[in-house]
Amino acid sequence: MSSDTVVITDCDLPSTACEDTVGAAGLRAVGAAARTEEEVVEAVRAAGGAQALVVQWAPITARVLDAVGGPGGVRLVSRMGIGYDMVDVAAATERGIAVANTPTYCIEEVASHTLAMVLGLGRGLVGYDRDVRAGRWAPTAARPAAVRPSTTTVGVVGYGRIGSEVARGLAALGFRVLVHDPVVPAADVEAAGHLPASFEELLAAVDVITLHAPLTDDTRHLLNRDTLASARPGVLVVNTCRGPLVDEEALADAIEAGHVGGAALDVFAHEPLPAGSRLRSLDTVVLTPHAAWFSPEAMADLPVHTARNAVDFLAGRPVPSVVNPGFARVLAR
Repeated sequence: MSSDTVVITDCDLPSTACEDTVGAAGLRAVGAAARTEEEVVEAVRAAGGAQALVVQWAPITARVLDAVGGPGGVRLVSRMGIGYDMVDVAAATERGIAVANTPTYCIEEVASHTLAMVLGLGRGLVGYDRDVRAGRWAPTAARPAAVRPSTTTVGVVGYGRIGSEVARGLAALGFRVLVHDPVVPAADVEAAGHLPASFEELLAAVDVITLHAPLTDDTRHLLNRDTLASARPGVLVVNTCRGPLVDEEALADAIEAGHVGGAALDVFAHEPLPAGSRLRSLDTVVLTPHAAWFSPEAMADLPVHTARNAVDFLAGRPVPSVVNPGFARVLAR
């Protein structure tokens, strides 16, 4: 049974497009509501085994892979989204299991949401709105002070599909753009009209930081007490990428101390954002509910793209979004 089975461990989208896409290819789709390691393993066992997993938030750890992989077992994990930090890619690679993501379904949405956050935060739109609703009319009381693009430098951390689109949009609006990405050649950044910089150089030079880096051991709490302290006074922070890139307590402290001018955040270490989070009470913080990815078109594309990874892989067709290092060696096993 497992040779034609795709287990969808978890999915909070309202459509059945993932199941429909798998079924239309002549494969068997089995949906589950697995959010823990034990539940994932049980879902695969209940399905009689599987050769592919479609995963939204469920943890796919070495322990899970040992239980569901092996001869005749799972050969591909397809992540429903761009980030794949819930999948242990190193463990999957060691076991000859491919991991793919869906990197193109919401580029425009996240980039435009980021630009809206930079402009909304930088122009103090939320503060203005609150003031007018409360009966105050104070056009020079923007919190933080309203920015002029031509005199404002934005640091883009991560220059992948989304980061490069954000940088392009910022430059078109007149902002000066610095880019930090340790895996992108400086010449590529310069060719696009931006300035490459080390992370330390970026922190010291920019008025706004926007994060577009993957979540790894090296990038977890990339913005922490030390790095925020080394940033320019009044710096603004935008995060539409992964919540744990920012130490939220350190950020709240820096905002309360006045060193960080404000923040616009779409992602958080724990979601939904806990009721007791200090970020909720800070009036220079703009919060959105992990919505940067959303549009009707993106919602329609996401489950289809994720399912097609599994369909193509099991049919022996190339899956360009496989993220394992040295994937050719994985295929050869």
